[in-house]
Formats: sequence, C-alpha cells, structure tokens
Amino acid sequence: MSFGKLKSQRKAKELHSFVKLDDPHQTANSEESSLIQAADANTLEVHENAMGTASIDDSEHTQRPSLDQPAAKKPRIDDPSDGGAQQGEEHAGKHAGSEDHAVAMSLPVPEQDRARPAQLHGCHRSLPASLQILETGRHGRGIYAKSALHAGSVIMSVTPHVSVLSTQYLDQYCSACAAPATETGLKRCPKCKTVYYCNQECQNRDWAWHKRVSSPGELEPFGLNSAGDLVDLISRFTTNTFTLTSPSLTPIGICIAPTVAFANHSCDPNAVIVFPKTPGSPATMEPLLNLIALRDVPPGKEIRIAYIDTTLPKQIRHKELKETYNFTCQCKVCTRQVVVDPHPAKALQLTTNIIPILTSAGVTPSSYPLLAMTHLHQELLIATLPSSLSQESLDDAIRAAAKYSAGLQSLLPKGHPVRAVALGELGKLLGVDEPAPPTDPAQASKFPPSGPARLKLAYESLVRAHEELLIGFGKPNQGGYIGKDVREAIIRLERELGIWTSGIKNTLEDAMLAQRASSSR
Repeated sequence: MSFGKLKSQRKAKELHSFVKLDDPHQTANSEESSLIQAADANTLEVHENAMGTASIDDSEHTQRPSLDQPAAKKPRIDDPSDGGAQQGEEHAGKHAGSEDHAVAMSLPVPEQDRARPAQLHGCHRSLPASLQILETGRHGRGIYAKSALHAGSVIMSVTPHVSVLSTQYLDQYCSACAAPATETGLKRCPKCKTVYYCNQECQNRDWAWHKRVSSPGELEPFGLNSAGDLVDLISRFTTNTFTLTSPSLTPIGICIAPTVAFANHSCDPNAVIVFPKTPGSPATMEPLLNLIALRDVPPGKEIRIAYIDTTLPKQIRHKELKETYNFTCQCKVCTRQVVVDPHPAKALQLTTNIIPILTSAGVTPSSYPLLAMTHLHQELLIATLPSSLSQESLDDAIRAAAKYSAGLQSLLPKGHPVRAVALGELGKLLGVDEPAPPTDPAQASKFPPSGPARLKLAYESLVRAHEELLIGFGKPNQGGYIGKDVREAIIRLERELGIWTSGIKNTLEDAMLAQRASSSR
C-alpha cells in the first residue's frame, strides 16, 4: 500500500537509476547540461525555505525539507534556532496558532503566523486555480484551498517530473507509463536490456531521456561523476519523493512532483495521493498522480497528506517521521489525550505467536501489531489457495479479510483508498462460488454465511467499497482501475441475485399453484 512518502533514505539505493525528466518531447542535444541546470533553478530552488511546519490553523503537519538541500544538512524542526519549533508548542493541535481561530476569538494574529502568498518565481504553473501556496514566517509553505473542495474530488492531477520503478519491478511494469505487464508481456529495451515497455510508443516516449543515462560516463555532463554522486543526488530527493503505486496500491517505485510536494503532513490527512489509472486515460499521461480529497475541504483550509502509515502507533509514527523527515508531528491525532492502551506491551510479547493467541489476549483488530499480522495472514491465505479450492481454505481467507477490513474501519476515514481496497477484496472473496456449502445448520450459522446470505453480504460489501473507491481514487476517475473491477463484480452479483430471486419467486408460485390444485380436488 502507499502512504505517499518513502520511509527511509536507504530506499533510494534500491531504485533503478534510469530516470527521465518531465518533458520527453524536448530533443536531446548539446543543451543537456543546461536542461538539468534549468530544472534545478525552476523546480528545485522554490523549495529553499520549505523546511518547518506550515499550518496556520492547527500545526497539524510539517513540510518537506528543501529539494536543493542535501538531506544530511537539513535543519531540525524542533530546534528553536529554526524559528518554528514544533515539539512542545502551546498551540500545537489546538488551533491556537490559526489566523481564522484568532479572528473568531478577537485575538491578534502574530506576524510570524500571518499567511501570505508564497513567491513561486514563475514556476509551478500546474497548480490549479482552486489552490494557492501560502507561507508563514513560522511554518513555511503549504497548499491551501481557494474554493470549497468536496470528498472524492480530484484536487490536482499531474504527471510526475520523474518516475522510477524499483529494480524488482522492472520486468513487471512499463518504465514509461507504469502499466502492468499484459498476457503478451512487455518489450525489453534492446540497448540496456534492463527496462521494459508496453510497446514501441512507450519506448519512443521514454527514449529521449533513457538513452542519455545508459552508462556512468554519460552522467558526467550533469555533474554526476561517480556512483556516490548519484546516490547523493537521489538522497536529496528522498524526503520529497512520493511512492509510485499500482492501481491496487502496491508500491512499485518512486516519483517526483515538485508542486504536489508542497503538501504537508498530518496523521489525520484530508487528502491522499493515488495513481488510479482511469479507464480510457491516454498512456502518454501515465503514471498520472492524483491528489484526492478524502473529505470536504472549506476555502482557506490547508491540504494535508500522510507521509507515513497512519495505522501505526504514535510512537512508531513519530520514530519514522523523525528518522526520515526530521520533525516531531504535533497534529491533533498526536497531541490529543487518549486512554493508554495496555495491549501493545502484551502484544509485543506475543508477536512470534499466531493470531488466535493475540485475539484471545484481548488485542482488538485495529491494534498494533494484530492489524498488520491479520493483513499478512490474509495475503498468505490468498496466495496459497489451492487450485482445487476447498470450502475451509476459502472461508479462512474470508475471515481474515473481514477482520482486516474491520480493523481499518476504526483507523482510517471513510473513503481512504486502503480501507476501500480492503473492503473490495472482502466483497470479491465473498462472491467466490462455494466449493462445498455446509449442510449442518450449526455450521451454516457461523461466519461467513453460506448460500444466498453470502451473496447478499458480498453484494453489500462491494457496493460500500465502490462508494468509498469513488472518494479515495476520485469521482471523476470513477474509482480508477479498482473501481472498474468492483463495478463489474457488482454487476455479476446482481445477475446472480436476480436469478436466485427469480428462482425463489417461481418456486413459491409453483408451490401456491400446487396447493390450490390440491385443495380443489
């Protein structure tokens, strides 16, 4: 699954180095070096003051460090010398530092918290008219809504400047459009014999940039004289990098989108980044990054995404944010007072044991590490389903999927793509034909149900999943590729339910006719 940001700079070392810049239509000529310099000046320089929190309403997030600043030298967010220490601030998570809150309370807004338009130096022209980049002296820059946004709306849709597949996926996805391999397979680049493409069109689109970085010697005009220089460059991008995912949220690489990189972090995000691969969208636009509203966003509100997995406990979230992005989150989720959960300590002692032991110990489905273990258990059950499917193996997979989906319900907001995909997986499993439906009434009363009741639950789960996919992957995208798949599953179930309903109706009518004939004798 994707949570918008890479978790460690070490990830950069695992990535394929055949990168492409944002305009493949430019010709490759003697201006190669100046192109990179122009990219540095036009897309990287604008981030020079991006470090620090950027909220003017509730300090719920922190912005990425500068793209043109080495990660090893980024300033500390919780260092008072940075001019905006997050940790321990009195207003953190309580709206005390917001301009609108101060107006409502008739209090003056501190100058350092007063929002003003950020200087973009003519860059970031892909920013929609419905958004603006604002900046405060204390918190830096962030993306704000100029007009009302509704849940499921596409806030921004851009093709990343750079997208790179992880090495393990080079032969499984197209290096140009990130589409998965079809039944006929992908076409390998005849020169490097490393990357693969859907077809000649994708190869031609990528060739303008791919051909110039096929050997270390060709990197020298860009100031990259060694593998160490390349790793250093990648490390600079890491904290501003988004995870490139498949339509089903499998992480397959990374991408760079400088304008979207203004979005700041919150553990309770109001937006999410997905790559829905909308049916009918041209391959020349893919991979297409979509910033989707998870809930209604009023004018003046900041757009926030999650840099990490927000289903993790606060201690682990803070550890990952500190290690990778060098800040301590002070969003309202992290600062609100909650009853201490005694289960994580108990669960820690039982992580080497099986899920039933954790469950019997009282660990709830949404607790760490049971949620992650349940998801892993579900994936393993599905991966090991025998070719001659048994009722027991199918029901085990359904139960695991149901527990995982239930755990996500209390952690993620309605419409979150991870939650929506999990619900869709549950519905599809429930819709699989039963190999041997139970005949024992006691067995039939257990979960999952059997027969028509199972089909009905499958249908209801898929309908709910489709509603949430429309939010998580964008209504204009019709829920993306996964939304299309779920819609087709719903149609199939409607037909089955229709046949079943019609059969029951005919049976009842036949029984009534038989009863009347018997009584008339």
